[in-house]
Amino acid sequence: QLQLVESGGGLVQPGGSLRLSCVASKVSFSNYVMSWYRQAPGKERELVASISSDSSGIHYTDSVKGRFTISRDNAKNTVDLQMNSLKPEDTAVYYCKASRTTNWARIETYWGQGTQVTVSS
Repeated sequence: QLQLVESGGGLVQPGGSLRLSCVASKVSFSNYVMSWYRQAPGKERELVASISSDSSGIHYTDSVKGRFTISRDNAKNTVDLQMNSLKPEDTAVYYCKASRTTNWARIETYWGQGTQVTVSS
């Protein structure tokens, strides 16, 4: 059973930076694809970025390309999201997700509890 905990959220001014972190406690996620999602009030949850198990494959949604960077450290069971040049529209609860396909072709998905990011003057 994989447990994920996000941290690093807070209040930041437009143009500022913030670094989010997601850690798995006592369970390795080295074989999982890791993703960051976000959800603003009244809106659908959307994918922000994802990274493959060996970091060779990375995806960003168009709205954050050039501003956000996803990275992972499998030895430490962490995945980070470095957010630069933040905009008010980046305000949302950010969630960490882990997923993998088992040997029985069953997809396992785990979610963290979320961390609030607020971009405002």
